[in-house]
Amino acid sequence: MERNKNKTALTTIGIDQTTNRKIDKLCKRYNLKKGEIVKLAFEYIDKACINPSEPPESAKTELTKINKRQDDLIRFIRHFEEKELNPMIRATHSIATKFDLVVKSLTEQLELENKNSKEILIQVLRKLDEHFGRQAEVINSQSRIMDGNTRSINSLSQLQKRDTEKLLKVLSLYSELATCGVMDGKRKENLKAEIIELINSA
Repeated sequence: MERNKNKTALTTIGIDQTTNRKIDKLCKRYNLKKGEIVKLAFEYIDKACINPSEPPESAKTELTKINKRQDDLIRFIRHFEEKELNPMIRATHSIATKFDLVVKSLTEQLELENKNSKEILIQVLRKLDEHFGRQAEVINSQSRIMDGNTRSINSLSQLQKRDTEKLLKVLSLYSELATCGVMDGKRKENLKAEIIELINSA
């Protein structure tokens, strides 16, 4: 009774002579029995989801199709880089460079105006001293004012520098966001959050 349970029920199928010769050829090539090769063939068809009535073309043809799809995808990526991404990066870099030049020019102009103002004030104070003999007191008073102005200008210059660095960082993040691929969803969200945090920071 126990022996009958372990036995595998076998059956037969009808095939034509041409198919039989093919099976014999495959059995000889792979050193398998007919039952084994038929079993393995059906397992392969099932796992590969192949419709026996619509067999796939040769492996070479399938590889050619895959290579063509890859080439099409590479061409699309290169076209996108050339037409969309590279101009965007160049424009962003150009804006950042121009902005940096403008800030540098404004800073130099402020420093020059501050220096000129200080020189004019000193000259005026000296003339007043010649007339009224109170050079020390007036110069000390005006120097304190000028020192206050200098601190204010330095503070403004530092604020401008910080804002410039923040803007350049935002532009850099936008550039990095633009280069993210289709599959970089999490990276895109992180970049957007970082940009919003920078914009909202005091």
